Amino acid sequence: YPWGYDSDNGPDQWHKYYPIAKGRHQSPIEINNKEVHYDRSLLPWFASYDPGAAKTILNNGKTCRVVFDDSFDRSVLRGGPLPGVYRLRQLHFHWGSSDDHGSEHVVNGVRYAGELHLLHWNPKYSNYLDAVRRADGIAVLAIFLQVGETPKPELKRILEEINAIKTKGKEAPFPNFDPSILFPKSHDYWTYHGSFTTPPCEECITWIILRDPIIVSSDQMAKLRSLSKNAENEPNLPLVDNWRPTQPRYFRMVSASF
Repeated sequence: YPWGYDSDNGPDQWHKYYPIAKGRHQSPIEINNKEVHYDRSLLPWFASYDPGAAKTILNNGKTCRVVFDDSFDRSVLRGGPLPGVYRLRQLHFHWGSSDDHGSEHVVNGVRYAGELHLLHWNPKYSNYLDAVRRADGIAVLAIFLQVGETPKPELKRILEEINAIKTKGKEAPFPNFDPSILFPKSHDYWTYHGSFTTPPCEECITWIILRDPIIVSSDQMAKLRSLSKNAENEPNLPLVDNWRPTQPRYFRMVSASF
């Protein structure tokens, strides 16, 4: 089923083909300070990423993605709410059609211009596809992008490659990149159990959402919007608004490390 973000194939329609999209542990959600529980037992998290693990950057028609070698524990996330070490597999972005929206998670009513997801899987399972079927299979570190006066120089490397992957299906080599340069100074976070925000929307994700956004420029956000969601020989349709609206929280606890 060719899902997307348009009215005919967008988030409102996904459940027809992926019934779990109507489940009780779906993401994203709104994080509201009044409903967050401070958990003093939450540990700090640590990422140790090997820049040599970065492989390619691609436009899959849904997002801009950087892919990493996850064949062994060379780039890992640990600590925080996680029971063990998780391997970095890919990172990707969600953004809007303008600077006033684009993030998937919402904090106290605020939707940021974008959201970066670093996706990791639990290598206690035999492979990534097996991990996706397990409640503790996946960990996603989420970082908000907030538009300010100054561009974020660390994003430059990714955005420089945008011209090489303008259209859907384009891929380019992307060696020697350490995504930890994108982290904000503070490592304070919220965490909850949720799902992928794209089909099939499996409910296997421990979310670690960083409280502090990183500041990017309006020009940098515009660069992401210059991607096309169509292939080279098709009409140019800007790849924008690739975010899923917030889902019901039901009875889930959102915990804070701060």
